[in-house]
Amino acid sequence: MEALMKRLCETYGPSGEEMEIRALIEEEIKDSVDRTFTDNLGNLFAVREGPAPALLLSAHMDEIGVIVTHIDEQGFVRIAPVGGVAPHLLPGQRLRFKSGAVGTVYHEKIKELRELDWTRIYLDLGAKNAAEVKKQVQIGDMACLEQPFVALNGRYLAKALDDRAGCAVLIETARRLAGVPLPQAVCFLFSVQEEVGLRGATTAAYSIQPGYGLAVDVTRAGDTPKAPLMEVSLGKGPAIKVKDNSVICSPKVRRLMMEAAAQHQIPYQLEVLERGGTDAGAIHLSRGGVPTGALSIPCRYIHTPSEMVDQADLDGAVQLLDILCRLNWSEEIAAQAI
Repeated sequence: MEALMKRLCETYGPSGEEMEIRALIEEEIKDSVDRTFTDNLGNLFAVREGPAPALLLSAHMDEIGVIVTHIDEQGFVRIAPVGGVAPHLLPGQRLRFKSGAVGTVYHEKIKELRELDWTRIYLDLGAKNAAEVKKQVQIGDMACLEQPFVALNGRYLAKALDDRAGCAVLIETARRLAGVPLPQAVCFLFSVQEEVGLRGATTAAYSIQPGYGLAVDVTRAGDTPKAPLMEVSLGKGPAIKVKDNSVICSPKVRRLMMEAAAQHQIPYQLEVLERGGTDAGAIHLSRGGVPTGALSIPCRYIHTPSEMVDQADLDGAVQLLDILCRLNWSEEIAAQAI
């Protein structure tokens, strides 16, 4: 999975500009499913045909980024966030545009770090004036973080692990299930614009009308020095979500996931995320409501240029999803106690 993770993480794809990452994901998954298609918003659907109601597995393919708001006469570029980007993490970092143009971020003179906000941030493309900048970048162009993927000690360090890690898990799961008869249709959804409000999953769930849903995304880890207390750590298995800011997961779905993990001796953790959300927040509210759960990959340093995940957690997530897709969800959910 390492080579796949590298390709996914290093590919450009901020919210609203997912075309390049979508093309890569479609190429990686198309031979493992019956069909793929894209909707008007840009979501990618990869479908294993089968009986209804379908099981929808969702991972978002967009990443955080910035957008150009102003170019001054000296060629310095002002930017604004696309998604949850903290300005104090950007000085000294490089940003890359779809055109391939690269620049570095810095800030006006400040006395204290707490003074740093988006009005003080600028991007330097090495241009001598505005005319040179405008040959490469225009108002409204988006950029993403420019960081190489690094493997170290069984862990991965990269930008955009939120949520290219989830995308990799879905692709690998689809590969394992290729040619395996399934009790229901399974739709692997690679959604757009999650980082700006769960937008892709909202329209996708409405059109697919799934019987059940599972979001696969990263979650915060509480295992670093003086981190906020949270019962999730790297390397202890994927986390089965109980609640976050966008969803209280279906107890029946959660118990089904826990039972499957325990039966097959897959290490797992339970997750209560006090802030933040995933595609599950949109899926469970679609139409008349969809029983929905979420499987989370523990991740350090989310929404920074260097996010970190553990290979063992990714492997466990793939193993658990493989098992879950082989179960008859209508029967299994009906058998769960209220």
